[in-house]
Amino acid sequence: MNSTPTRNLAMELVRVTEAAALSAARFMGRGDKEGADGAAVEAMRLVLNTVDMDGIIVIGEGEKDNAPWLYNGEKLGNGSRPLVDIAVDPIDGTRLLANGSPNSISSVALAPRGTMYNPGPFVYMHKIAVGPAARDAIDINASVKENLNNVAHALGQKVENVTVVILDRDRHLDLIKEVRACGARIRLMPDGDIAGALMTCMDNSGVDVLMGIGGTPEGVMAACALRCMGGNLVGKPFARNEAEKQRAIEMGVDFSQALSIEDLVSSDDVFFAATGVTNGDLLSGVDYIPNGAKTDSLVMRGLTGTIRQIKATHRLDKLDLISSVQY
Repeated sequence: MNSTPTRNLAMELVRVTEAAALSAARFMGRGDKEGADGAAVEAMRLVLNTVDMDGIIVIGEGEKDNAPWLYNGEKLGNGSRPLVDIAVDPIDGTRLLANGSPNSISSVALAPRGTMYNPGPFVYMHKIAVGPAARDAIDINASVKENLNNVAHALGQKVENVTVVILDRDRHLDLIKEVRACGARIRLMPDGDIAGALMTCMDNSGVDVLMGIGGTPEGVMAACALRCMGGNLVGKPFARNEAEKQRAIEMGVDFSQALSIEDLVSSDDVFFAATGVTNGDLLSGVDYIPNGAKTDSLVMRGLTGTIRQIKATHRLDKLDLISSVQY
């Protein structure tokens, strides 16, 4: 059936992540996480407000970062349709950026109003992410060994050839032992599990699975991208302490509830964009040239499954004439 294509908002979102990345990259290696995050937030918010949409932030800076902007519930866009939920992560990997380390990115996602999972104050979750070939092979309630065996089978590989990305945290010491006992390989990442999840869908990344406890907001962001890429992400809420668990019980949160990718974002009509801030496995970082800079971005649309890589050159002298963003 022929129909008129709807507007691809992802093509507008790449301007948002480019602006955030260009602003934040000036802080690379300077040890100033707050300064970098503040610059990215300001740039992202300014450009988001130029997009033709009526948006509400569902996944924002608020709960973990106490941010005055891009907080959960903030309205953004110029107020015209469509009505959308917004998920933002101005810098996934602020510590990476501050230390001049790889894999820091800026990302944003949109979905129809009411379709994004709102974790509220419970900002961590168990999660497993995989690419398209293994999308039906994972179960958040299954053991590490069972999941790795099923993923290896889906990939037509031995478990010894499967590579698992895990955030380098003390809470993952037992998980690391279990993965190694299965014979799989591990790539420890200091931060940046949005990039880690996306890498499971990239043919040349060398990553097959992401496992561990990470941010629920990052999980929702990654779920939006993986719906576009044909991958899968499953999760389960995680309480950091007994007080948080009790608060959750009082609010009706079920920590035994398995969350599918459809629970995290229930529509295929999703848009995702990410721009590299520092060089990484997923994207190249901002590269400064005389009187300008180069950026590397991914732009995705769930409805069509289209994934674009956009390499752009920016003339900073011209941008300074028309924008209040400090590039």
